[in-house]
Amino acid sequence: MGQDSASGESWSEPVSPYRFFSADEWSRFRADTPLTLKAEEVRQLRSLNDPIDLEEVRRIYLSLSRLLSSHVESSQMLFRQRKRFLNFSQTDNKTPFIIGVAGPVAVGKSTTARLLKQLLARWPSSPKVDLVTSDGFLYPNAVLEMEGLMRRKGFPESFDTGAILKFLSAIKAGMPNVKAPLYSHQSYDVMPDQFVTVDRPDILIFEGINVLQSRHLPEGGRMVPIVSDYFDFSIYIDADMEQIHQWYVSRFKKLRQTAFRDPASYFHRYAKLEEADALQIAEDLWDNINLVNLQQNILPTRPRADLILRKGRDHLVETVALRKL
Repeated sequence: MGQDSASGESWSEPVSPYRFFSADEWSRFRADTPLTLKAEEVRQLRSLNDPIDLEEVRRIYLSLSRLLSSHVESSQMLFRQRKRFLNFSQTDNKTPFIIGVAGPVAVGKSTTARLLKQLLARWPSSPKVDLVTSDGFLYPNAVLEMEGLMRRKGFPESFDTGAILKFLSAIKAGMPNVKAPLYSHQSYDVMPDQFVTVDRPDILIFEGINVLQSRHLPEGGRMVPIVSDYFDFSIYIDADMEQIHQWYVSRFKKLRQTAFRDPASYFHRYAKLEEADALQIAEDLWDNINLVNLQQNILPTRPRADLILRKGRDHLVETVALRKL
């Protein structure tokens, strides 16, 4: 099924909790699921350097949308049954269905999350779907600077995990008007006093590199939750490490010609460098920050996902792994 070039480990083991499907096999599960997106909408939703098109939506994401629909329906049925079992009043709030989307940098998490948001919101039942990224829960740069963590940005310790847990707990409890902080990729920092309000969605997509991160088991059997405890379904976007490396460097080069040219950009200084100097910086950022984070913190969370989308060289999905029931 493929190997991680840095570790040499096989992606799928002979004994696995997953069932594996080629992209063509997976595409057949879409059945009669209608394609509700147009080509121009897909172009607007995809991230820089991501070649996903309408055919890839047909091939992969319609089947995924259909699968998630069945999970949401089953979750809603279980919620109703539990209400009857516990004799809850009819005014009790519904429990939103939360989908976690994880994976390394430059692999296409944001595109996947945005596509799913649009596809799920266009189901016949017209559910309310919100999308929140974990970037807003990073500590502000001033705090990271003070703690000596700027070159650990994106590592688990750079996130306010307590704030994430409070946010997801409030969402899962069906509370109205829950605020999530916003992040600016232009300023490379959390936006002070800027929030998005999430008001009792049917489905919440929560996307970020470390959202499947586990933790050391607490002493004495204390009930200390982790972020993924609040997920009803989780997706990991995967690819060969060397391929991710190439995508990261390629994206860095394109950003030098686009977003980095904005004087307001935190990375504006990189746009002024000679090509060779800029490439050296990109390789340093990959080798000493992103690769380390991938190996130590992100890749180890892959086996915790319910579904793994494995991409090939063309940035399109080649294999889908679905956890067995």
